[in-house]
Amino acid sequence: MSQAAKPIPRITPELAPFFEAAKQERLVVQKCDSCGALRFPPNPQCSRCLSTASSWTRVSGRGEVYSFNVMHQVYHPGFAAEIPYAVVIVKLEEGAKLLSNLVGIKPSEIKCGMAVEVVFERISDEVTLPKFRPVG
Repeated sequence: MSQAAKPIPRITPELAPFFEAAKQERLVVQKCDSCGALRFPPNPQCSRCLSTASSWTRVSGRGEVYSFNVMHQVYHPGFAAEIPYAVVIVKLEEGAKLLSNLVGIKPSEIKCGMAVEVVFERISDEVTLPKFRPVG
């Protein structure tokens, strides 16, 4: 019996700069050109100053686990072999928050506030995903 494939994110025009940077192993987030607030996912309007002017900026890829959830149920057959696995919200040093996975650690060892850094996993020729691992 073959294992189901994991779903691959659809690259929308709004997310194209993010995925293009990830293919080059760079992590970028949207930046408000008016007030400098960083945000992800991208949004056509800044929630801080309501400006519609924005650009993409590279960030360090370092941060901390802000929140996490350990998945124990199979919600998609493509992830069945990975149960249990962690879904995390990482607060980057620069302040933006990203939803991702934490790799290289047992889910039972994850703690909010732990230092993490980005790693990149190539899924296909078009999609490379940023994931995070514990620092040290």
